[in-house]
Order: sequence, then structure tokens, then C-alpha cells
Amino acid sequence: MADLTHLDERGRARMVDVSGKADTARSARAGARVRMEPSTLDKILDGSLPKGDVLSVARTAAIMAAKQTSNLIPLCHPLPIASVEIEFSKAGDGLLEIEADVRLTAKTGAEMEALTAVSIAGLTVYDMCKAVDRAMSVTDVRLLEKSGGKSGHYVREPDV
Repeated sequence: MADLTHLDERGRARMVDVSGKADTARSARAGARVRMEPSTLDKILDGSLPKGDVLSVARTAAIMAAKQTSNLIPLCHPLPIASVEIEFSKAGDGLLEIEADVRLTAKTGAEMEALTAVSIAGLTVYDMCKAVDRAMSVTDVRLLEKSGGKSGHYVREPDV
């Protein structure tokens, strides 16, 4: 169980002790996709949905989620987030791409904060659009890039 840092020698869950680590600059970028009817995406982009500006609300929800990650995922450390940026783009007919970029200086990385941000952004899009498209799906939640810390720089290979 030595490779699983969130488990002790007896297999019990534990929060990893990072007290001996130095604070370093860290960043993480994550992505998610929301698949929907093309007409739903058109309504999002032209602002014609009854609930209002979907992307603005989803952006705000994503930022709030990144800041609350340690309250949502039991073994995550609370982190002093310096920046959260959320971008949305049309990635095809009926496909909305979401990206989050989280930056901080701390003893541990921002991967979970970025992943939480895109997940909640996607769920917020779903919530705001479900009246017109219940068949939507939030998919492909993934880490795209991270830097800082002992494990160094990681960049995900492009999707095929």
C-alpha cells in the first residue's frame, strides 16, 4: 500500500502529512465536456435560455467549487488559491468544452481544485438547461496539465 499515499500501513484512510514540504508555485489545468443537442448549445451561446446567462453562472459556480474542494473531497487539504480561470468554447455541434486553470503557492498541488471546478461548471450548465434538454451529459473530466511540486510538469497527451 506504499504507493497509495491516502492509506496508512493498515489500509485506513488518512490525510497525507505535507508539513515537511516547502511551499512552491503550482498550477493545474483540467477539462470537461458537456454533450447536448446542438440547439441547446446555440441557446447557451446566444443567451436565449429562460434561466439567463448560463456561462456566467457556471463560471461563478466553478470558481466557488474550486475554493470549496477540501470541503467536498474528504482527504484534500485546504489550499490558498491565488487564481481560478474558467473558459468555455464550442468544440463541435452540441459539444461545450470547459477548462479551468488554478494557480497557487502551497505544499500540495491544485489538480483536485481544477477537476472540481470543471465538474461543477458542467453540472451547472446541466441544471440551467435541463428544462430544454434532459439528455445532456457531463463527460471527459480530466487533468490536462499540472506543474510544480516533486512530480514536476505533466501534460496530457492529446485526445485521439
